[in-house]
Amino acid sequence: MVVPVCGIIFFLPVINTFAMDIWNRSTRIPEIYGTIIFLGLLVYFLVMYAVGLIHVIELRVLNLFIMGTGVYYALKQYRRTHSGELTYFKALVTGTATAALGTATFSLFMFFFLQIEGNLMQNIHENEPLGQYLNPYMASFAVFLEGIFSGLGISYLLVNYLHTDSTSDTLTDSPAKQSEKRTLGNVAQRS
Repeated sequence: MVVPVCGIIFFLPVINTFAMDIWNRSTRIPEIYGTIIFLGLLVYFLVMYAVGLIHVIELRVLNLFIMGTGVYYALKQYRRTHSGELTYFKALVTGTATAALGTATFSLFMFFFLQIEGNLMQNIHENEPLGQYLNPYMASFAVFLEGIFSGLGISYLLVNYLHTDSTSDTLTDSPAKQSEKRTLGNVAQRS
């Protein structure tokens, strides 16, 4: 018992540093918030399954709020970690990638859940309009497609809602002008 406690105490500063550093990473935003979206969808699914409301189709609208929240905060972190810059296309790519990673992970979970727990798949076969044609592969793929397209739509709406910089100025600027903009931006931030 002493060894695990000592190990935890020894690694606590490392864990704390990693936990604080994860929110300042500018290159892993889709992975971080995609995982958060997955966890939100997972908790929501398990609660609805436990309560017995898994077959109420209208409650799936709440998935949009979970995904929208994750994409919104991913875009906010992108702006925060990139010196306040958020171009339209970078924001659209970041939002869509975040939603895609969260959805892909959740659909993978759904595939394994439908393989292991046979009652839900049997109930889908009996009660859904196209249920007789579905198997765990098709059902999880349908969840994947639904999530991808709703994530793309949410990203599009949020990018137009948030104030983004003009479309990529780097396509028309020379490398010297890009360097000058970065230098001026860094000087303005310091003062």
